[in-house]
Amino acid sequence: MIHVDERRDQLERWLTASLRSRFTLEPASADASFRRYFRATLADGSTRIAMDAPPEREDCRPFVHVARLLREAGVHAPQVLAQDLAQGFLLLDDLGTQTFLEVLSDDNADELFAAATDTLLRWQLATREGELPPYDEALLRREMNLFPEWYLARHRRREPDAAARAALEGVFAALVRSALAQPRVYVHRDYMPRNLMLSEPSPGVLDFQDAVLGPITYDVVSLFRDAFVSWEEEKVLDWVVRYWEKAKRAGLPVEADFGEYWRALEWMGLQRHLKVLGIFARINYRDGKPKYLADTPRFLRYARDVAGRYRELAPLLPLLEEAA
Repeated sequence: MIHVDERRDQLERWLTASLRSRFTLEPASADASFRRYFRATLADGSTRIAMDAPPEREDCRPFVHVARLLREAGVHAPQVLAQDLAQGFLLLDDLGTQTFLEVLSDDNADELFAAATDTLLRWQLATREGELPPYDEALLRREMNLFPEWYLARHRRREPDAAARAALEGVFAALVRSALAQPRVYVHRDYMPRNLMLSEPSPGVLDFQDAVLGPITYDVVSLFRDAFVSWEEEKVLDWVVRYWEKAKRAGLPVEADFGEYWRALEWMGLQRHLKVLGIFARINYRDGKPKYLADTPRFLRYARDVAGRYRELAPLLPLLEEAA
């Protein structure tokens, strides 16, 4: 049977008109969404990245907008060289082939995370009201509700009873209050080594189309409590302290007391970890992408550790034990 990829055929026709050069096209990467990325190699050996984002599934406009904000902030994000929003095609410059995740080791982690931290500070310092949608209560709750809906009920086949739902609601309410009490900055929303590229300058930043205006701790905890790699707590604490000290010197509105900042960061991380558990289950059952489920034990450990450290979050522990 011959497999027909009509979207790829459409993309190649569009690229032919946009590049005005002979090229070869190879898959570059895919992610947890419906977007696909291809690397176009031109006759002179230079490369470009083509994004295929089916318009009935994905909207390219946020990507274009956030790419501009990042570049204006001095962040190395891809430049949009050509676009066809109606078809869902973008042509971008190529930030390279190696992610931080692929090369991170104990030997280079300090150096790479320092570069990632400096880039994050530039992004946060560029914050302006009115550019990005707010990370409001509705969005925070919609994300956390993925945990009982997709991870507990669908993946673990455990429908929370009335007592468990009440416990979840209490924890969710506490996490929402903590998140909304934080100063608001630009939030990438998936700022982690898998989305940072070895490039010149480094890092190149990808996968930013879901950016919002939200809690100042969000991208920091995303970077150091990652979906795909874990670090000893002492290392994480050291890296977060380094970020916090730089942020204070730069004039960002972080808590003056590090203990208060750390608590807000841990609670923000728990909100993210519950969300990601739900997302990884959803993209398995809804989208047929099972590989992400292999990393759910990491998030369960993160969540259990945080819930066990704070009395207000302890009611979540029995549900997390059942979910393991």
